Amino acid sequence: MELFVAIFTGTIVAATPLILAALGELVVEKAGVLNLGIEGMMLIGAAFAFWAVFSGLPMPVAILIGALAGAAASLLFGVLALSFLTNQYAAGLALAIFGSGVSAFIGRGFGSTPIEALRRVHIPVLSDVPVLGPLFFRYDPLVYLALLMFVLITLFLYRTKGGLILRTIGESPETSHAIGYPVVRIRYLAVLFGGLMAGLAGAYLSVAYTPLWVENMTAGKGWISLALVVFATWRPLRVLIGAWLFGGMTILQLQGQALGLAVPSELLSALPYLATIVVLVIISQNRQMLALHFPASLAKPFRPPS
Repeated sequence: MELFVAIFTGTIVAATPLILAALGELVVEKAGVLNLGIEGMMLIGAAFAFWAVFSGLPMPVAILIGALAGAAASLLFGVLALSFLTNQYAAGLALAIFGSGVSAFIGRGFGSTPIEALRRVHIPVLSDVPVLGPLFFRYDPLVYLALLMFVLITLFLYRTKGGLILRTIGESPETSHAIGYPVVRIRYLAVLFGGLMAGLAGAYLSVAYTPLWVENMTAGKGWISLALVVFATWRPLRVLIGAWLFGGMTILQLQGQALGLAVPSELLSALPYLATIVVLVIISQNRQMLALHFPASLAKPFRPPS
């Protein structure tokens, strides 16, 4: 039972940054914009959040700084892709590289100094219930925030007028503009929200998941988040399930190494990424499902008629 609890709780925690970043990118892509710079925004958020805690700022302020740093980085992408109509693939890749460099520059003075991790929430009575307490009521606040964001984003996209407008812009910006919706402004807001969520995911990595500065500590999680959106066929519930799947594979390979399985550690470490590739290949075979939910104007530039 202890092993099951450890794997379950580890899966939830490992999936949290993926849920945050992938949900943010889902909103961005629903608006018809493709931002490949999630990895860079996560690294910038992680670096600024760690710097804030390292400098003695309160933990909530540090997390907010990390999220805002991610949003600021996404604004750079927005200017290039939405105002100057730069190729979105190139602008996103440039942001990923830029974020890696900025985080390395900021983190050069941190060394291997640990910081106090984000504390877990203790819910009276519930947290002390055997088995159920550790399974559901002993996580840090950002784990619960990620689940709340899943609910709010799902409701926004499919139960509000704003969500309908956002999805309409992702399908046909020309029609949306003709109706009178400010397409570019709404796309900017979506990009900023995606950056905020990526920065929050990065902050979680540096102040909660691994409260010790390591250069390029995201270890490809930004790219995995991007893949999760495709795996989910642009639906929030599947993003959540996909993140838990990847988180579970991550924890299982760590448990496998701890148990001393006669398998090379490099292969065990690669298992989560291999699982993601396999799932993406399987999903890509169902072209009808992809076409049904794929935003029709994704990555296509839009210039408002003069």
